[in-house]
Amino acid sequence: MTRARHSQIDLGATTFYHVINRCVRRSFLCGEDCYSRKNYDHRRQWLTDRIKLLSQVFSIDIAAYAIMSNHYHLVLHVDQYRAKNWSLDEVIARWTVLFNGHQLVDDYVRNKVEQENIDPGIDGVENIQCDSHTVAAIALIEEWRSRLYDISWFMKCLNEFIARAANKEDNCTGKFWEGRFKSQALLDNQALLSCMAYVDLNPVRAGVSHSLRSSDFTSIQERIKQHNAYQQQLDKPIADISVPQQPPLLLPFTGVDNTNAIPFSLSDYLALTDWSGRHIDSNKTGYIDANEPKILEELGINQETWLEAIIHFRRQYGSFAGSEKILRSHAHSHGASWHKSTH
Repeated sequence: MTRARHSQIDLGATTFYHVINRCVRRSFLCGEDCYSRKNYDHRRQWLTDRIKLLSQVFSIDIAAYAIMSNHYHLVLHVDQYRAKNWSLDEVIARWTVLFNGHQLVDDYVRNKVEQENIDPGIDGVENIQCDSHTVAAIALIEEWRSRLYDISWFMKCLNEFIARAANKEDNCTGKFWEGRFKSQALLDNQALLSCMAYVDLNPVRAGVSHSLRSSDFTSIQERIKQHNAYQQQLDKPIADISVPQQPPLLLPFTGVDNTNAIPFSLSDYLALTDWSGRHIDSNKTGYIDANEPKILEELGINQETWLEAIIHFRRQYGSFAGSEKILRSHAHSHGASWHKSTH
């Protein structure tokens, strides 16, 4: 049975979510259509550009992404605390990057500027004359704030933009996506790690790429390129410290259990995904590697369980992913008898 969206997005339980959306009517997000022989690879850049723009506007970070021929995957991190600490002015500035403003808010801003010009010592909303229009304007701005850390609004801004651009290019109307995006709450670190690897290894698993470096339009390729550029700078006699180790528009790895970053080290993750890719793609050199990545040992995950998760993650779990214990606990706390899992 389909769950209501509000019951699937629970920021009190986790701030990490896996989302996926797929095209309809033989639509191509990218790749080559074997029927029309038309190539749509340029649409990949539409999507990556839009994702990164939205991550700068919303208080939602990109942990992983993979853009396939007729669907895409994202692993998102919602930073509610950051959004709640934005000033009203910052909320307005962010919202109006994507949407038109509102007359109430325009009047509020104009009134605030006028009062500040009269009395430069005014600081904060409490010092502004709060008539009914001001109260209504602030309420509207607060509604915008809540939307700027809402995954549904993030996906709306992404999917509508891509659908309109694709329909315009195809000279047609109608649905471009098969329906609402699907989401999975990643309830623990193991679920987060395996889901990110599942997303990053999509091209390898689908057979369209035989290495992480050649897996175009994935977060793992972007991370590898940035890491290599950083290492090349370190090897120079005079290192250019302006070159960051990790992509600035992707949620960083820190190796610290911090909800505002990915709680694993980047080197461990790169080694793990490389090792996993070698086991998924039997044509890749070094397919059988006895040296299990240390991160699996640290998390107490055996090889078979890990490989099953990164190959069949979507099939293993329903709307929630995690250990059996945490799935039972989450289901019980939300009035459900169980959450789907193949554990």
